Amino acid sequence: MDVMAPALPLDALRAAFGERLREQQPLARYTSARLGGAADALVVAHSAGELAASVQTLWELDLPFIILGGGSNVLVSDAGVREVVLLNQAGKVVFNAGEQPGVWAESGAGLGVIARQAAAKGLGGLEWAAGIPGSLGGAVAGNAGAHGGDTAGVLELADILHRTQGRVQWGPEQLAYSYRTSWLKANPGQAVLLAARLRLEHKPEAEIRAAMDSFLAYRRLTQPPGASMGSMFKNPPGDSAGRLIEATGLKGLGRGEAQISPLHANFFLNKGGAQAADVYALIQQARQAVKDQSGVDLQLEVELIGDWNDAEQA
Repeated sequence: MDVMAPALPLDALRAAFGERLREQQPLARYTSARLGGAADALVVAHSAGELAASVQTLWELDLPFIILGGGSNVLVSDAGVREVVLLNQAGKVVFNAGEQPGVWAESGAGLGVIARQAAAKGLGGLEWAAGIPGSLGGAVAGNAGAHGGDTAGVLELADILHRTQGRVQWGPEQLAYSYRTSWLKANPGQAVLLAARLRLEHKPEAEIRAAMDSFLAYRRLTQPPGASMGSMFKNPPGDSAGRLIEATGLKGLGRGEAQISPLHANFFLNKGGAQAADVYALIQQARQAVKDQSGVDLQLEVELIGDWNDAEQA
């Protein structure tokens, strides 16, 4: 087992953050899967300014941290998190409905919420995002996408706080986008997305609503409701993770109160009272079964957060 991370300097954190610091804070309530143990230290950021100041303070204290936004696409360990957790609730959204329509939003704003607000203003371009549960920050970092659209295709500028370069604005080129990843995701802790500007287009609201309704109906038919992390694995080139897992016969398999969805095998569910360790065990079983049967080494789309030493020994 790896050596445990050193304890956080709580006195220094109390002095730096005051009432914004929450100690031994359960994280399950902040995740879409409703799983995970407690954070030793959690700090809430209510604006992009607070987020930037918090990150700068943690860099100055040389403390590791994790930013948690909408809580989708993450699996938090039952053992909890030793790093500082920054809960990003910076959610300001400003639309521009002029000749070059767009939206500027802070990184804690929900991507699906932004898409639905845009539709109400007759602004399209985010129809594909209507059912995506995560935050804008997670979408920009992970190049979230669906139904042929993705974040890289609509991003104009990302407002970023970089550890060595300071406050910078990056476009898609600097973010080095590829399938479900970016420079931000590949370099955790080195830069933080504060806000972003997305390109939109004028469209009749009825046309936007019709496309959204179609995408949402398809989502309901093909993706399970309830507590999950979203797609567990990235789709390998030319295939789908769900099909590969289903082909092994593991679709519907349960462990404790965790289950590989009977509707879509790339979704792992918390049926109520599941442990993160149970989900982790199903991840390992599915990955090994697919590798044994097809030779494909599935890569996680979900990020593992926290102390996984015990789970890895299980």
